[in-house]
Parts: sequence; C-alpha cells; structure tokens
Amino acid sequence: MAETQDLESLSTKELHDRAVKLAVRHGDVKFLWELLKSIPAASAAAGNLGESELDIKYLLPLLDDYRHAGEGEIGEVLRPMYLDYLTKHS
Repeated sequence: MAETQDLESLSTKELHDRAVKLAVRHGDVKFLWELLKSIPAASAAAGNLGESELDIKYLLPLLDDYRHAGEGEIGEVLRPMYLDYLTKHS
C-alpha cells in the first residue's frame, strides 16, 4: 500500500493520473464509474453550478470532464477520492 504521507505530497493531477491508471490496469470499473458519477457534484462544489447540471444530462461533456478531473478546482474536490483509492489499492 502507498504511504498516505507520500501521496499527500503529489499534485492533484498526479493523484488523478495514478488512480485512473491503477483502476484501468486492474479493471476496476467500479472506481471509474464512481469517479464519473462524482464529477457533477465536484463541479457544483467548485462553483460551476450550470455546468454540473449539463453534465448530468449530456454524456460527452461528462467524458470531457473525466479527462480533466485531476485539474483545477474540480480536481481539488476529488482529491480525497484519489488519495483514498491509492492508499487502499497501491
């Protein structure tokens, strides 16, 4: 298992990339699906209320957000999710 302290020192983008790469490598569709479902709420928490409503209705914007879910305010909201996953599965 990865040390939480070591993971905490990584940027949110690095955490996102590592968590997604690990989930893909292990075929962890559950984590990837949870990440996709969490993006609209993270977007709302980051202050993008209008965008979060659109994401629920349209798959393509959601998939685009998925690609960038390790960046900016949305990435920061999702950071605990990445830390938790990497701590448990690395």
